[in-house]
Amino acid sequence: MPPDEDGAYVEVHAKGLIVNDGPLSRPVPVALRYDPGAEPTMVRLDFPGGTSWVFPRTLLEAGLRAPARRGDMGVWPCGRVQTVVELHSSGGVAMVQFDSSVLLRFLRSTYAVTASSVTR
Repeated sequence: MPPDEDGAYVEVHAKGLIVNDGPLSRPVPVALRYDPGAEPTMVRLDFPGGTSWVFPRTLLEAGLRAPARRGDMGVWPCGRVQTVVELHSSGGVAMVQFDSSVLLRFLRSTYAVTASSVTR
């Protein structure tokens, strides 16, 4: 993701766990991205193979505390330290489990970048 003219953006690489009804779930690398110059209220999850999901940052934030849904996406806490992101498409449904601490750290970074760009 290219930075905006001030060079402000956030990119965090995380491991998600694809949750399915089979006996084994599989890890997947996910890039969490935020570019306040392009979409100041949105965050993006980039998966291998070029699949991306863009959604409101507030949905991710709300879903860390309680189940939240908007359109074809849902986010909810799963136990004490995990968060699930549910993605609906014409091809089916994918559920990806993340460590909540990674998502929280990402969100804090997005707010820090936003605050610093406002004070410039």
